[in-house]
Amino acid sequence: MKKLAITRDAFGFLGGLEAKQYRQVGQKMLALLVDSQPNDASKLKGYDQYYRVDSGEYRIVYRFDDDTVFIVVIAKRNDDKACKALARK
Repeated sequence: MKKLAITRDAFGFLGGLEAKQYRQVGQKMLALLVDSQPNDASKLKGYDQYYRVDSGEYRIVYRFDDDTVFIVVIAKRNDDKACKALARK
C-alpha cells in the first residue's frame, strides 16, 4: 500500500474543516492510496506531474509516485486559491 504525505499548509487547512467536511476530504485522500488516478481526477494544465480531484466543495491537488501520494494543496473548489498556492510551491 502507498503512503500518504501531506504538506504543512494542506494539513493546516484540513484541521480547520468541520467534522463532516474533514471526513469527506479524508476519505477522498485515503481513496487516492488505492487508486491514484480515479475517474474524476484531472491533470493540471501547466503542471505535468500534478492532478486535482474534487471532494464536495473542496479541491485536492496532489502528485504521486510508486510509493507515495503527496497531497500538496487543499482549498475551496470555486476559487483560485488552489492554483495560486500551487504556483508558490
